[in-house]
Amino acid sequence: MPNIKLLERDLPVAPLKIAALEGCKDLGKKVNDYIVGFRKDVTKESIDSPLFCSYQLDNYLIDCPCPRFGSGEAKGMIGESIRGKDLFIMVDVCNYSLTYSVNGHINHMSPDDHYQDLKRIISAANGKAHRINVMMPFLYEGRQHKRTKRESLDCALALEELVDMGVDNILTFDAHDPRVQNAIPLLGFDNFNPAYQFIKALFKAEPDLIVDKDHLMIISPDEGAMHRAVYFSNVLGVDMGMFYKRRDYSTVIDGRNPIVAHEFLGTDLTGKDVIIMDDMISSGDSMLDVARQVKERGAGRVFVCTTFGLFTNGFEAFDDYYEKGYINRVITTNLTYLPPEAMEKPYFQVADMSKFIALIIDSLNHDLTISAVLNPTDKIHALLAKHRK
Repeated sequence: MPNIKLLERDLPVAPLKIAALEGCKDLGKKVNDYIVGFRKDVTKESIDSPLFCSYQLDNYLIDCPCPRFGSGEAKGMIGESIRGKDLFIMVDVCNYSLTYSVNGHINHMSPDDHYQDLKRIISAANGKAHRINVMMPFLYEGRQHKRTKRESLDCALALEELVDMGVDNILTFDAHDPRVQNAIPLLGFDNFNPAYQFIKALFKAEPDLIVDKDHLMIISPDEGAMHRAVYFSNVLGVDMGMFYKRRDYSTVIDGRNPIVAHEFLGTDLTGKDVIIMDDMISSGDSMLDVARQVKERGAGRVFVCTTFGLFTNGFEAFDDYYEKGYINRVITTNLTYLPPEAMEKPYFQVADMSKFIALIIDSLNHDLTISAVLNPTDKIHALLAKHRK
């Protein structure tokens, strides 16, 4: 719950409107419901001013379809006036479940298609909205954040393009490399981490989890995820370990150097429960290999926590590893599309991010500080104390 006193004291930047694109509608509805609830708690006396016109509504979502022609071309439409509004556009570039027709052939929407729809809605709103903010949980082309040899630099180009179109703030989660914001150093770029939601979901799923150095260890599956593991190990007061990938740099397969082996750096794992942290599960091969190796080193239960569960190769390998006892729990957020079959898996747990996003949007609409949101240490410590009781 946001600090109601702060909301009552500060004026909103402009009346709030949320445009949840088709691929993000379910998450958008949850976020809208939370904001409606937040604002109903604000006392009547504080909103009598005309400045609070349109403050307490039953719905902040606007209709924003992107219909397509038979050729596959599209256009963005906004179903109501957003003149003078503080507009937040929500987009899930990883929602592959949506389809469209091209000359009678069915295409699944790719990240490129979602990004184009985002630009269409920005174009429809530009020059009218008071401020345009983009909530893009999975940063478009975030995995192509640096250039090696003769390569495109897609993420930086996309950020610059959004800024050129008039976007004021870009909000994302667990960017593959947050330094990509250097491409737009003068514009708002906020990168959030679902640390508190992971711990909350894990404690809910595993109420008997013992959090101390003798019973729990945090594992980074590679050097890129080190900062996440370091933060978690410090805030929970437990040890951490790290795997690093040994690659064959003489070979290129599917545009990357294949992993030869995962090597482990850390203390003895025997009998300890293990939390493996990373930003995403793509195919899941690396994560599953790390889970197998920690289990073979004597670890107890193995919990996988990842911000984005893409599962590009399906769940077959995860089912197999769960049956063999290599993994006990997979926790991921609902920031990107999750197929319905995921909810049927006995090992699968969702960390719901809708309330967190609602808090971010409501705070930014009031121009309130979000430093406490960016650093959830105190909330995790309170949750940990409650869990130990």
